[in-house]
This record gives sequence, C-alpha cells and structure tokens, in this order.
Amino acid sequence: MSLSLTLALAGLGLLVLAALALQGWWSTRRARPRRGSALAPVPDRQEPALGGETLPGPAAESGALPEPGLPRTAMRRLPRLDALIDALVPLALEAPISGDLALAHLPPTRRAGSKPFYIEGLDAETGQWEPLAPGRRYGELQAGVQLASRSGPLNEIEYSEFVHKVQAFADAVGASADPPDMLDVVARARELDGLTSGLDMQLAITLRSRGVAWSLGYLQQVAARLGFVPGAVPGRLVLPGPDEGAPPMLVLGVDPQAALAEEPQAAAVRDCALELDVPQTPAAAEPFPAWHRAATELAAELDADVIDGAGVAVTLHAYAGIGQELQGIYAQLETLGLPAGSPAARRLFS
Repeated sequence: MSLSLTLALAGLGLLVLAALALQGWWSTRRARPRRGSALAPVPDRQEPALGGETLPGPAAESGALPEPGLPRTAMRRLPRLDALIDALVPLALEAPISGDLALAHLPPTRRAGSKPFYIEGLDAETGQWEPLAPGRRYGELQAGVQLASRSGPLNEIEYSEFVHKVQAFADAVGASADPPDMLDVVARARELDGLTSGLDMQLAITLRSRGVAWSLGYLQQVAARLGFVPGAVPGRLVLPGPDEGAPPMLVLGVDPQAALAEEPQAAAVRDCALELDVPQTPAAAEPFPAWHRAATELAAELDADVIDGAGVAVTLHAYAGIGQELQGIYAQLETLGLPAGSPAARRLFS
C-alpha cells in the first residue's frame, strides 16, 4: 500500500507540473502579436499607380502611357489629351508622316518640370487622334501639357521647357508648331488649379489597437476577408477598383519599416491607415460606403479604435458629415466636367 501511495503522489505531482507548464506557455503565446497565415501575392493583380509613368519598351517609345493603374500587359491605346486640362499645341504637317519617324524624334522624357506632356497623331486612315504608334501614318500632330496637378499649376518655366521640347520635335519631323501665348496658358493653369484644388478630397483614418499588437500576417489575413490584396509597395494592401485597370478604391497601409523587417509577417504593428482618394473613383462605385464599412469591420476584427489625424475618435455623426460634404464634392466635379473617376480627373488629381 505504501508503494502504491507513493506512486500515486508522484503521478499527481507530474500532472501539476504539466499544468503549470501549459499555463505558462499559454500566457506567453497570448502576449505575442497575433499572427495570421502569410498571403502570397495574388496572380494577375497589380497595385494601380495614381499617376501615369513612362514605361520601358515600345509603349514608352511611342509615348502611349497607360491609363493610370492599367497593367503593363493590357494598356489601352486611348488619346490622352483633353482641352479642359491640357494646353494644346497644333503641329501642322505639309504631308503625312510615318509613326516610325515621329517616334524616332520624340523627346526622351515627356515631362516639363513636374507636368507630363503628350504628343498624339491624327491617323490618316481612321481619322482618329491616337498616341503615336509604329506602322501608322499621321496627317496632323498635336502636343499638350497638363495645366495643373497636385503639385500645383503649370508655371512659366515649365511651359517654356515644354515649348522648347515640342519645337525641337517639330523641327525634326518637319512640322510647324503654333504654341499659345505663355501668359494666357499660365493664367488658365492658375484658374484651373483655383477651381479644383478645394475639391481634392483625400480621406484617411487610423485604426489603433486597443490591446496587443498585430503581426503583419494577421492584419493581411483580416483585410483579405474584406477583399484587400497585396499592393506593389511593401506595407500596402489595396481594395481593387470596380473596373479593370482602375486605381484602387481603398488603400490600407502600415509603417513601411515593419513591412521591410527581416521577418515582415511576424513584425508587430499597432496601427494602420485606411485611405480613400475621392477623385480617383466614380461615385457610382460607392467608395465612401466601402471606406466606412471597411473601417467598421476592420475595427471590430482587430479590436481597434478608429481615430482621425488629431487622435479624436471618428463617430457615426462624423461619418455622416463627411458623407454630406462628399456629395457636394462630387456635384462640383461633375459641373466642371471632371467627374470623379474620369480619365481627366485621375490625371488632374495625381
């Protein structure tokens, strides 16, 4: 009996020690950042850029920039110039020229200061304006520089640089350039900037953890359930726009340092920013309700507070006020002929 009692007491002691070890492991695990499974990049998805970029290869050589956010493999060859937001320079030709000749003499970069400019041709066969392309013939050419962007209105130095580059191109292809007066163009640029700068609405709120930090992998997992996919920039997740090639509807971002850590999926983050770039998405796609819904659901899933840039909690009343202001912005953009999500609006507000 004595031996049996001894064995029983020893077994009980082992059970107690095992229970204490299990409790210690569980406490340590709860103190660590919450983790989710790492998300592999989604195939055939690419984070849209908010502004056009000059791409290497034939597309860049032709000056045919993609619509903002369009994948490089699926660029639409649409005219980019718009008299509403561009200063146009007619380039008269005595006889049609080949697209190959025009392409060979394009300026190496199509920017004047911070402003992009484009050169298009009137296709002699179709009668349509289009970005220059090899194997085509053009009876007329035109160049145009963007009058304003988020960097401000076109200024005298930028316009002079544009005219100089266009004149050199015109001389090379045997065209006659007729640029508009500098003072008139700069005045138009300032007027456009004055009319639209107050309509450049970008919404951003911060989601801040109430308790333990999140791992980047856990944040990605939660956001993926709401439709977010990894963006091209480390630390950015995007909710794709309604149309193929459109800019993202929403962007969810964290500190880039966390995303660039040695083990980014395990990096601890305590807050993230949810952003909506209003002029980039059509009102019909309902981006504001999507922004509000994503903020609410992310806050619930992540156990986070929703705060503004001043650290003040964003209430239902605040959301309602933002929504009303947003309706006014949409209406004014429509009145100006620059509806949110249109190619002109996306270029202007970039």
